[in-house]
Amino acid sequence: MEYVPILVLILSFVSLLAIGTPVAWSIAISSLLTMLVSIPTLPALTTVSQRMATGLDSFALLAIPFFILSGELMNKGGIAHRLIAFAKTMVGALPGGLALINIISAMLMGAIAGSAMASASAMGSILGPEMEKDGYEREFGAAVNITSATTGLVIPPSNVLIVYSLASGGASIAALFLAGYIPGILTGLFLMIVASFWAKKKGYNVGKRSSLKEVFRTFVDAVPSLFLLVLVIGGIVAGIFTATEASAIAVLYSLVLGFIYKEISFKKLPGILLGSSATTAIVMLLIGASMSMSWVLSFENIPQDISTGLLGITDNEIMILLIINIILLLVGIFMDMTPAVLIFTPIFLPVVTKLGLDPVHFGIIMILNLCIGLCTPPVGSVLFVGVGIAKTTIEKVVRPLVPLFLAMIVALFLVTYFPQLSLWLPSLFDL
Repeated sequence: MEYVPILVLILSFVSLLAIGTPVAWSIAISSLLTMLVSIPTLPALTTVSQRMATGLDSFALLAIPFFILSGELMNKGGIAHRLIAFAKTMVGALPGGLALINIISAMLMGAIAGSAMASASAMGSILGPEMEKDGYEREFGAAVNITSATTGLVIPPSNVLIVYSLASGGASIAALFLAGYIPGILTGLFLMIVASFWAKKKGYNVGKRSSLKEVFRTFVDAVPSLFLLVLVIGGIVAGIFTATEASAIAVLYSLVLGFIYKEISFKKLPGILLGSSATTAIVMLLIGASMSMSWVLSFENIPQDISTGLLGITDNEIMILLIINIILLLVGIFMDMTPAVLIFTPIFLPVVTKLGLDPVHFGIIMILNLCIGLCTPPVGSVLFVGVGIAKTTIEKVVRPLVPLFLAMIVALFLVTYFPQLSLWLPSLFDL
């Protein structure tokens, strides 16, 4: 094993992050420095830039800007209020009712919008003040909002699952989408259990029970929004359209729904398009840089060396998966989800496939694991959004955040060691 390239890669990447270099540029520059160890300057520059460009040359990646735009339209189209009203009628009378409403609404909103930050922003700004007014501690409300916002990245449609499909070399997007439902819902249930116990312990107020008429009315009001999930996932699974075509249909549906709800106007469209374009540019730059690093890793035989090293330690599936989960939990602390998926999938997927693990199952493990990283400093994007909206500090949020973290980790290990939690739904559709 050549230690110089991997040392150059790790040290340069960590050093660039430490001095505040944006993640995408840190990935691209460290990839270039690693190539310079092995080949002359001009070929190294050409290769890295070429790999960044060709990494984006994929039809499947077209789904990402469309899903980002549909998420932006949904976020601005009055969806959150309707989902919250529906969730309130279902669980508002239980201990910690407002916290449970936040979790259910975030699961639905995150799945519809496909963005954890959009979910955290919407739920935090709407439910945060309401929870505080009802006697909930501000920090507890922020912790619930931060952790629950990530569930929508596992529950489809999810951009990150599309990225994993690309990084894995062609795992079925339809299978990944179906595989995400049970793990995402399971994580949400564990968060609800912890939130309910915490609320009961603190003696927070309990809301009034809703009548069946109120439940039905709010459900009917939320149906048009929820139908997007049926339209997108149903169309992909039935083979009516691809994930990319489904993303375009999601944009059209979201736009029409926004106009029907009278929350979106032609005057607001330029701002929505500009916002989604900026997000798309950031995501695509991350993907391009990460694809170049993935190629550099492959060129230097680093994935093969790591695979040999891990299997040399033990061939026990339980221990290998434990080691990989611990590494990914640490990676998630320092790296954003998209580059982490693109860089570490080619490293760990060969290891787990040698052990007989299904690539779809491993994809769900990886995404669920990295969701935890979005809630941890120093680069936890959802953590910073949640804390900023709640107008509090990370230090104050940590205490109520810890039991919710533990709930997410329990869900992660259940999904890791019980493959049918991920694979049962895809198997029903022969995917």
